[in-house]
Amino acid sequence: MNNNSCDFPGEKSARTIAVPRTNNEMIPRIRLLRWVAGFSIAAFLYLLSFRNQSPNGSFFARLRPCDHTLGKSAVKGGEKVAEKPLVPLEAHIMSKCPDAQDCLKLLVLPTMQRVLPKVNFTLSFIGTATANDGVSCMHGPPECLGNIIELCAANLYPSPKTYLGFTMCLTRDYKSIPEKSLVADCALEHGIDMNKLEECAVEDDGGKGMSLLRNSVKRSADNGVTKSCTVRLDNEIYCVRDGREWKDCPHGAEVNDLVLAIEKKYRDS
Repeated sequence: MNNNSCDFPGEKSARTIAVPRTNNEMIPRIRLLRWVAGFSIAAFLYLLSFRNQSPNGSFFARLRPCDHTLGKSAVKGGEKVAEKPLVPLEAHIMSKCPDAQDCLKLLVLPTMQRVLPKVNFTLSFIGTATANDGVSCMHGPPECLGNIIELCAANLYPSPKTYLGFTMCLTRDYKSIPEKSLVADCALEHGIDMNKLEECAVEDDGGKGMSLLRNSVKRSADNGVTKSCTVRLDNEIYCVRDGREWKDCPHGAEVNDLVLAIEKKYRDS
């Protein structure tokens, strides 16, 4: 397998890097709780030192003002006009994958800057479900924890302006995921409450975070996605970033190509 590729290995290989739950599977919950305990202290001290500072401008700061008619029926000539359905756009990634970094930076985020009000964006993760409700991740247990952190951010802050910006912040230093200092820094930058993020990860003895990860991994598997990063538009594969190259992109891998495709689907809906 290409060492630069984040294509999830076969079932047999995946089991050798499964997140432990007992001796053979899932992260022991005590390990997750210890991580969060240390995370809480570090995050509290970090945030305390910056309590009087404003967050830095995020990647989405240059977005055009939001359209407050979205999600509502428009009124024209005294009659309600049905709202246009949003175009499904999805990125399937692994949190510690270099191709995910390229994909988000070069294609997904620049596109979202231009078409955010017209898309229904989903961030999904790639892995393999194992026995006893376990999940294995290509880059090991740290990646599974990184995936959970990013899923918790999306669960708590459904606006892509927040959770996608936070994910990109982490992905810029993907080799360091899930180090506490990196998570705390990105949370501060994007206005994410550390206490809520921590509570999501450990709720039900870690059950909630693992449930989010299992459901996300299942979604990717159900759609036949194995490579990070795979971009899907309107529930069909649009483009793949694999081995630091764009592949399977018949409509083009440039931002303008994806924007035009989204605009057309939105107009035609």
